[in-house]
Amino acid sequence: MSSRFFNRVATLGFGIALTGGVVNSTLYTVPGGHRAVIFDRFRGVLGTPSGEGTHFLIPWVQRAIIYDCRSTPRNVPVETGSKDLQTIAITLRILFRPKPEGLPILYQNLGEDYAERLLPSISTETLKAVVARFDASELITQREIV
Repeated sequence: MSSRFFNRVATLGFGIALTGGVVNSTLYTVPGGHRAVIFDRFRGVLGTPSGEGTHFLIPWVQRAIIYDCRSTPRNVPVETGSKDLQTIAITLRILFRPKPEGLPILYQNLGEDYAERLLPSISTETLKAVVARFDASELITQREIV
């Protein structure tokens, strides 16, 4: 009598755990200030990103890639030359964020680590072009203009 009861409890517990695991793998949560791009193994990257909240996906077929859409700071140190050919060590602080509607294209072209791939090259070239127009003394005295 007692062993039959425990066998039923064990079977019921296993069924509940299995059902809970399947339900848990079909849900994903997008935190506030973030968006999710869905990659489908059959259709590729879906066109519209998911907003904040809890959403459903098909387990083992779809995968959610979460992007932070809030303004994020990044410091880029650069050594460059000024107009009078002096070496200048300068750090540029960038505030960036992706446009939520462009996230599927961003994921297709650059991947999840877009900031590490894109920002250093663009900011370095732009900073070098701006600093090269000024003398070393002008960089100090006309800091607001630079």
